[in-house]
Amino acid sequence: MGVRALFLFLLLLSACKGESMKPLPYLSETPVRSFKAPEAVLQPGKDYYARIKTTQGDILLDLLEKEAPNTVNSFVFLALHRYFEGVEWHRVIPGFVAQTGDPTGTGRGGPGYSFGLEIAPGLAFDREGMVGMARTQDPNSNGSQFFITLAPTPHLTGQYTLFAQVVEGIEVVRRLAPTEGPGARRERDKILSVEILVKE
Repeated sequence: MGVRALFLFLLLLSACKGESMKPLPYLSETPVRSFKAPEAVLQPGKDYYARIKTTQGDILLDLLEKEAPNTVNSFVFLALHRYFEGVEWHRVIPGFVAQTGDPTGTGRGGPGYSFGLEIAPGLAFDREGMVGMARTQDPNSNGSQFFITLAPTPHLTGQYTLFAQVVEGIEVVRRLAPTEGPGARRERDKILSVEILVKE
């Protein structure tokens, strides 16, 4: 029985190793930061991920394309145009969120278009590493800014679009330079690149 269990384990392990991540090619050689609307870039049935390279290390996100298709499409569209390259983590509050996605670094910038909330039943900001869209008080003001939770933030559930979760690199998010609180620093960490991956 033990040998059979070991065989099944090794078979499962080899099957998992067979799942590879294929990077999508960028659609621009340099960052593009102004658009009228996002083009449709997601393909049906594909499982999308994003690798965010930062000045503190890499963060891997599992994008929730089934639960938030419009948001994930916009994020992938912007990433493929290198929109996020060089963008600061302009709002990092330990124990709450780390926010980025604004090329101006002010918290007021965006991609030139906006879109509405996507709230999926069953999804909640119930733990560290959940990724949501930042917005103003207008629920239709989603654009390019997003945040990663640094703790459970249940009061955000149902109020902000949850479109991804961190699957690797949560320790990198924790290391991002705080912009508020007692440990706040003047220097800010940046996104170096966002690579979109498709699981095959």
